[in-house]
Amino acid sequence: MTIEYRKDPTAVSQLTPEQFAVTQQSATEPAFTGEFWDNHDDGIYVDIVSGEPLFASTDKYDSRSGWPSFTRPIDPANVVRHDDKSYGMVRTEVRSANGDSHLGHLFDDGPIEDGGLRYCINSAALRFIPLADLETQGYGDYRSLFTTKEA
Repeated sequence: MTIEYRKDPTAVSQLTPEQFAVTQQSATEPAFTGEFWDNHDDGIYVDIVSGEPLFASTDKYDSRSGWPSFTRPIDPANVVRHDDKSYGMVRTEVRSANGDSHLGHLFDDGPIEDGGLRYCINSAALRFIPLADLETQGYGDYRSLFTTKEA
């Protein structure tokens, strides 16, 4: 069964002001304030608006930036890149492919051994699904990302 992820107007209407500013208006939450910047639990991170799977804790690392940082997305097709020339600089913005949520930015200063990329993501754009809840939340297919872990 293929799940179709899309921007959910009901989910958008239930966002907190910060979540709305980040996902719908491309804002950035302050460093070291987001819910997941220091989360070390096993699981996956999904778009708060569409539910599409974005990142896994297996690819999360401490970049010391104050935002959740990942070396790669679960499925590159779920994360799209755009040039961002705001604030007098050129950066690469990352958005969810189906929900069109602003997630954060992509930088080339990540761990070299993991490809050198850093997906610097706002916690406010994410919902965390713990490993133990993958099945009940409809993300059981992603359990294979944790084959060496016990739930």
